[in-house]
Amino acid sequence: MEAVIRKWQQKFRKGKEEMEKWESLQVRWVSLFRNASSIIQRLQEMQNHGSYGALRCLKGIEDAVVQQQMDQLEIILRSMKSVLDEFRGCVLTLERQHRDGLQLLKMEPSKRRVERIGVKPCLTDCLEGLSILYNMHQAEYHLKSSILSALSCLILKPSPGDLNALQYLVVDQPNIPKDEVQHIFDIIFAEDVN
Repeated sequence: MEAVIRKWQQKFRKGKEEMEKWESLQVRWVSLFRNASSIIQRLQEMQNHGSYGALRCLKGIEDAVVQQQMDQLEIILRSMKSVLDEFRGCVLTLERQHRDGLQLLKMEPSKRRVERIGVKPCLTDCLEGLSILYNMHQAEYHLKSSILSALSCLILKPSPGDLNALQYLVVDQPNIPKDEVQHIFDIIFAEDVN
């Protein structure tokens, strides 16, 4: 039974690595979102002819400034898409870990699935933990996809209130309660020397 629990702990170590990668991606995601938001907020002001003052005498300055900002925004949105793809990779890894765990559980007799050794979790606890981690990150990935779509729509019709609401969602990651994730790891690695 100890060997089986060790296999599960290996799955959770891989899951923990993916979540560390996720946190690193989250920092990049927030930074890119803030940069994109700043440009979107500035675009409305840049399209106001009165904003250029004496610079209006330079032929085409307004169009050049707006075009430069739109080009920069396009680069940021492509970078956000790339980070989103990396988030998806984390979700797919967690899904694979869950699926493999389900296969491991099916190979065990029913009695061993709920058997505990000391404070170690039973096998069904392990599978439930993997399932929760996968579902949390999958839901957060879908939210991030929606946020990127909404941000793209705000380019044409900027709204400071909508941008602030999206920023709250970007920073908060509402589908991944950190306490719950830590609790899952505390259970799985109970009395683990590694």
